[in-house]
Amino acid sequence: MSAEATNPATPGPVAPAASAAAALPVTVRRKSRPRLDLRRLGRAALLGPAGRGRLPDAISHVVEAHRAHHPDADLDPLRRAYVLAESSHRGQMRKSGEPYITHPLAVTLILAELGAETTTLTASLLHDTVEDTDVTLEQVREQFGEEVRYLVDGVTKLEKVDYGAAAEPETFRKMLVATGSDVRVMSIKLADRLHNMRTLGVMRPEKQARIAKVTRDVLIPLAERLGVQALKTELEDLVFAILHPEEYDHTRELIAANAARPDDPLAEVADEVRGVLREAGIQAEVLIRPRHFVSVHRVARKRGQLRGTDFGRLLVLVGEDADCYGVLGELHTCMTPVVSEFKDFIAVPKFNLYQSLHTAVARADGQVVEVLIRTHQMHKVAEAGVVALGNPYAPASDTPACDDPADGERADPTRPGWLSRLLDWQEAAPDPDTFWSTLREDLAQDREITVFRPDGGTLGLPEGATCVDAAYAQYGEDAHACIGARVNGRLATLSTVLKDGDTVQLLMGQDPASEPSREWLEHAHTPAARIAIQRWLATHPGGGTDTDEASDPRREPAGGSGPRPAPAAGTAPARAAVSGTGESDASGRPAAPASRPRGAEVIVDRSGAAVRLAGCCTPVPPDEITGFAVRGGVVTVHRAECAAVAHMKSRGRAEVGVRWGETTGCRVTLVAESFGRPHLLADLTEAIASAGGDIVSATVEPPSQQRVRHTYTLQLPDAAHLPALMRAMRDVPGVYDVSRAQHQAPAS
Repeated sequence: MSAEATNPATPGPVAPAASAAAALPVTVRRKSRPRLDLRRLGRAALLGPAGRGRLPDAISHVVEAHRAHHPDADLDPLRRAYVLAESSHRGQMRKSGEPYITHPLAVTLILAELGAETTTLTASLLHDTVEDTDVTLEQVREQFGEEVRYLVDGVTKLEKVDYGAAAEPETFRKMLVATGSDVRVMSIKLADRLHNMRTLGVMRPEKQARIAKVTRDVLIPLAERLGVQALKTELEDLVFAILHPEEYDHTRELIAANAARPDDPLAEVADEVRGVLREAGIQAEVLIRPRHFVSVHRVARKRGQLRGTDFGRLLVLVGEDADCYGVLGELHTCMTPVVSEFKDFIAVPKFNLYQSLHTAVARADGQVVEVLIRTHQMHKVAEAGVVALGNPYAPASDTPACDDPADGERADPTRPGWLSRLLDWQEAAPDPDTFWSTLREDLAQDREITVFRPDGGTLGLPEGATCVDAAYAQYGEDAHACIGARVNGRLATLSTVLKDGDTVQLLMGQDPASEPSREWLEHAHTPAARIAIQRWLATHPGGGTDTDEASDPRREPAGGSGPRPAPAAGTAPARAAVSGTGESDASGRPAAPASRPRGAEVIVDRSGAAVRLAGCCTPVPPDEITGFAVRGGVVTVHRAECAAVAHMKSRGRAEVGVRWGETTGCRVTLVAESFGRPHLLADLTEAIASAGGDIVSATVEPPSQQRVRHTYTLQLPDAAHLPALMRAMRDVPGVYDVSRAQHQAPAS
C-alpha cells in the first residue's frame, strides 16, 4: 500500500494545516481548468459506479479534458478502468481524508489536460491497483491489453519487505528501464508525484522534506529532459515552498506587490507588439506569460532589484514555422532588439524537443521584455513534451494493428540520447547506493551538447564532457585502449573539454595490454565513463597506469623483451639512447658501432674543403641544399628551407655552392610525436628496422601531458627509402606525427 493510502480501520493522522506545505503555491498556468473538487469526487466515488455502459460522473472532468485533445477517442477503456479502480480502492482513504480513488482520478486529469492518449489515461487510473489492492498484472493484461499492463507494471513500486532500504533506488531503476521502452511510464510517474506534492501538507515536516528532495534531485530533472514543462515548473514551485519557505514567502510578496502596481509594462509592450504584427499582416496570438515562483526568484538573484517586465515574458503564437521568423523580423525592425538575447531553438531544437525563437526588446525607459515566438504545435510540445506526442507505438495507417505487442524492450522512436546513456550505465552500477548517487549526479547535468564523429555520426554528451567521456560513449569498455584524440582536426589530450558542435576523432591503440589511466577519473564526467574506469580499477588491484608511467620509455629497452630495472628514488628521468644495433653497454651508454656508415656524398664548389651535414636539418638527397663556410675550412651543408640559412644570410654570411654526388646512402634525423603507452619504444625501433633504417642514436624526452617526443638519427642505404620509413613509423599505434628534425634558428 502506498504512503498516501490508509486503511479506514486504522486511519492515519492528519497533519495540521499550518505545516510547511499548507500554503503551497498556486502556479500561474495558461487558461487551465480548475483543479478537481476532491470532496465532490469523493462523494461521487462513494455512490459507486454508474449503470452499465454509462460514464461515471466522477470521470466527467477527465472525459471533458480528453475530448478537447482527442475528439474521437474511444472512452470505453476509461469507463472500465475507472470501474475496476474504484471497486479495488473502495474503503481506502488518503491521509488527507478523501477516498483514495480521488488520487488516480487527479493524476489522470493532469495527464488528460496535457493531451495524453487513451492508453496512458487508462493505465493512470489503474496505476496503484497492483501496488495497493488485490488486482494482479495478469488481470490488467486480460482486461486492457499488454500496453496497459506494461505501463502499470512500470510505475508499481517494489516492496520494502523485499528490498529494505534499497526499495526506493531499485524502484526508480526499474521505472527508468521501463521508460527506456515506453516513455509514457515516466509521464504517469511525474503526474503521480505532482498530485502527491500538491497534497503533501498532511505529512510530517521531515517526510515532506525527504520527498521534496527526491523530487528536486530526480523527478524535476527527468521532467525537464522529457520536455514536460507544465509539470516541471509546478513541481519546482512546490519543492521551493517546502525546502525554502522563507525565500518562497519573499518571492510571493514580490509577485503580490507587482500585481498591485497601477501600470503594467508587459501589457503595454504586448499591445505594441500586437499593433506591429497587425500592420505587417501576420496573424498571431500575443499572450503575457507570468513567470513561476522559482523563475522570479532566480531573476531576483541575478538582477537584484526587479522591474515590472521581470515578472513575465511575452509569448507570440503563430500558425507556421516561417511566420516565427516573420514575427522576429518585424519586432527587430520596428522595436529596439537586444541582440545578445537572441536564440534560435527552431533551427537547433533543445535535446528535450523544445523549439522556439527567443529574443528581447527594450522599452524607452530601459526595461527589457523577453519574447518567445513559436507555433501552436511547438507550444503544445513545449508544455507537454513527450506527452504531446501521443502513442509512439501506434502503427502507421498502412500497418496492421497489433493488440498485444511482444514482451521485452520495444524500440521507442521518442527515446532521447540521454535516456539511452542512462540505461547503459545503470546496468554497470554495482549496487543500489552507487546507482542512486550516480543517478542524481547525472541528472544534475541539465545541459547537453552534440559532438560529431569523423564518419558523420553524432554523440550526445552532457555539458562539460571531455574526450574521455566521448571515448566511453562511443566504444564502451573498449575505450580502455584509447590513446588520444583529435578535436576539430587538431591533436588534443583526453582531458580536453568538448564544446557543442566539435568534431572528435578518437585514437585507439591496438595493444591488447592497454589499460586506462587513474588520471582519467579526474576528467570523466559521465557515469558511463566513471563506472567503467572504476570497475576496471577494482578488478585490477594495483593496475591503472599513471599517464607518465604508461609512456615512460624506461619501462622497456628499445630492443629488449624484458623491463629495465627502475632507477633509484629521487633520480632525474634519464634520456634513452640507442645505438645503431639497438644494444647498450653495462653502464647504459650506447655501444660503439662496428663501422661507421658513410653519409651521402656532397660535392662542394671549393677545393680541399671538408664537408659536414648540418645536424639541425639533416639534409638527404634529393633535398635542395646550400652551404656555409665555418672555422677550420669546413663547409656545413643545410637544407635550403632550414631556419639557420635565413639567420646566416641575415648576418651577411656568404653561401658556398654544394650539390649531391652519386652516393645514395644518407643519414637523417627524424622526430616522432606520440602518446605514451607501454612497449611504444620497442614497436618504433622495430618499425625502423623493418623499413631498412639503422639507428645511429635515439633520445626520448620525459613524458609531458600524456605525450612523448622521440628523436632518432638514422642511417639509410638509399635516401629514396625515407618516405616509406616515415610512413612505417606513423603507422605504429600511438604515433601521431613524424617529421624531419628542424632546429630553431638562434636569436639575433
